[in-house]
Amino acid sequence: MDLLDEGIVPEHAREAKAEARAFAEDEIMPVAAEKFDAGEYPWDVLEAGMDAGLVAADLPEELGGRGFDIQQILAIAEEFYRADAGIGLTLMLASFGCELVEQYGSEEQHEKYLRPVAQNDQISGLAVSEPETGSDLAGMSTTAEKDGDEWVLNGEKYWVGNAVEGDWLTVYAKTGDRDDRYGNYSLFIVETDTDGYEAEHIPEKMGMRASKQGHIVFDDCRIPEENLVGSEGGGFYALADFFNHGRVVVGGHGLGIAAAAIEEAEAFVHEREGFGRNINEFQSVQHILADMQTEFRAARALNWQAAEKVKNHDNPGYWAAMAKTKSTEVAVDVAERGMQLHGGRSIFTDRRIARAYRDARIPVIYEGANEIQRNLIYRQTPR
Repeated sequence: MDLLDEGIVPEHAREAKAEARAFAEDEIMPVAAEKFDAGEYPWDVLEAGMDAGLVAADLPEELGGRGFDIQQILAIAEEFYRADAGIGLTLMLASFGCELVEQYGSEEQHEKYLRPVAQNDQISGLAVSEPETGSDLAGMSTTAEKDGDEWVLNGEKYWVGNAVEGDWLTVYAKTGDRDDRYGNYSLFIVETDTDGYEAEHIPEKMGMRASKQGHIVFDDCRIPEENLVGSEGGGFYALADFFNHGRVVVGGHGLGIAAAAIEEAEAFVHEREGFGRNINEFQSVQHILADMQTEFRAARALNWQAAEKVKNHDNPGYWAAMAKTKSTEVAVDVAERGMQLHGGRSIFTDRRIARAYRDARIPVIYEGANEIQRNLIYRQTPR
């Protein structure tokens, strides 16, 4: 069963997909259970991904990357997350936030910060969410105040990938107090060895355990004025556009997890016997599997259509929100159904279906909870 077949994938993205599948089968799948149990940052797999040219591949070729577009990155995401969501997240977060610096940053910022990431000498991250604020981008309280030729950051960030491991982060902070709450935020590059920057790993997660997120405290953290990315007050709008791309890729996270859950369910019911015959011979089981595949295929078709729409700037927010919502919720649904088909075996923590079930709960929340996505879908529906 090849649920992630290349038929729906644009021709130019198929080579990236094939590379990602080969890497996932050789480097991720053999250690997925071990890394999940350990709950440690998988430096060895990340370094192998760098050697394979599959980390930071979206950065421009002139800086040392491969210049992959959204469709190529989506193709990679599906394969990585099918193999293991936690390792997949680690691999894809190594350059997270760089697209913002690429699009809005200066040439000096490109050379100083993007080139080392593109060449796999450094890793980055993006700090947006806060302990008391998740999806409300215009409700963050971390501040950046101008003091001479420096910006001074104070506040906290939460759920930050590479908060501890990263060399630098793109940080979203409040720089104004205008009536237009959306114009009060800006983006900054913050090196993680700066005085006033303190980070620690958050407590253990139920899923995606082979990735690490952190809690950051900024205490009079001073950075040079040239570390402002783009224009002051333009952070909200830059981030909103950035998340259109990210949400399509997060849809790919869901698709990879869903594919893993369906594969495990199919294999189990064809091998397990009950009441004198294989479980797959029961019509109720067949209907469950049929529904799982139907919903998966529908989600994948929508996700790849959304990738095309976002690439062409065709009402991107609407399509990205739909793709993220549908694909991640299908992952939750098929993982739960797969657990039910496994019966008592599903609760063993060493089962791939159990890992998929736990992992699937996470993408419905990050990059904007799906309740927020429904708001965006309604507001941006063409009428």
